[in-house]
Amino acid sequence: MEFTTAEVASLLKGSVIGDENLKLTTLSKLEEATEGSLSFLANDKYESLFYTTKATAVLTHKDFKPKTETAATLIAVDDVYGSLTILMNAMGGDNSILPVEISPLSFLDKEATVKGDIGIGAFSYVGKANIGKNVQLASQVYIGNDCEIGDNVKIYPGVKIYHNCKIGNNVIIHANAVIGSDGFGFSKDEAGKYIKMHQLGNVVIMDDVEIGANTVIDRASLGSTVIHKGVKLDNLIQVAHNVEIGDDTVMAAQVGVAGSTKIGKNCMVGGQVGFVGHLKVADGAQIQAQSGIAGSVKEENAKLYGYPAIDYNTYLRAFATMKTLPDMAKKLRALEKEIRVLKQGKDD
Repeated sequence: MEFTTAEVASLLKGSVIGDENLKLTTLSKLEEATEGSLSFLANDKYESLFYTTKATAVLTHKDFKPKTETAATLIAVDDVYGSLTILMNAMGGDNSILPVEISPLSFLDKEATVKGDIGIGAFSYVGKANIGKNVQLASQVYIGNDCEIGDNVKIYPGVKIYHNCKIGNNVIIHANAVIGSDGFGFSKDEAGKYIKMHQLGNVVIMDDVEIGANTVIDRASLGSTVIHKGVKLDNLIQVAHNVEIGDDTVMAAQVGVAGSTKIGKNCMVGGQVGFVGHLKVADGAQIQAQSGIAGSVKEENAKLYGYPAIDYNTYLRAFATMKTLPDMAKKLRALEKEIRVLKQGKDD
């Protein structure tokens, strides 16, 4: 990377406050920046670091006014996080582990259909699948029979995609994710033994989805487990059989979604949230970390917190009251004592 401050401002549709010709060679956090670094201030709680940073230039919001003079040149933009995304995409990610050719140590079934350029890393296996254009499969990837992989798909090391699963265009799947493993389906026989119920469905992942490392999406018992367009799943998420996740919903790490639950569009789900099965969650729900969703959420754009989850503002008020319960109990005991004394005085 080598940009001038003027070039960065032009790319981000921002303005330079300071020297337009400074050379920028790396992107760094405020506290780690050195000469030549471009850093950023997107959250007010880190403002103190701005005044001590050694960065050559800093991305800031256009309304930011430094409290004291600083040596750093400012690049003022409308949206710091959005600008940072544009800049990092322009710099390019580390695709060194994604091959651009087929390794002689990989296996590509002779009945597989490949529509365009493909890279397959060492020790990867591709069965009788249909593969789109510009697909990159890193090392030790498994693609089962009858799978369909769309265009511009990146699959990182160790990913396993079981038979008959469908992957759309522009999908990214990170290391060791498993797509299409059996759903958790068992029934008891007369002796009380669990009998496995074979899962006959599949997983359908639509366009522009990104799936984090070690996330597991189970195939449906019948029909499909569906991850709709634009969904972003973090690492270590469990999506059970026949779940449906709506367009542009995002989920943080360690979320668990039990079978047949339907989650709407544009939902935001914090880490370690748990959903019981067979629920419906309305569009736009915002669910705070470690909440438990034990019933359907019918109101769109609901904000929920707690276990079982309740309205977010109600939870905060209840929690604030809960912290005062010991003092309230002490006052209550004192009042009860006063009432007893008063009653005793009346009886006398």
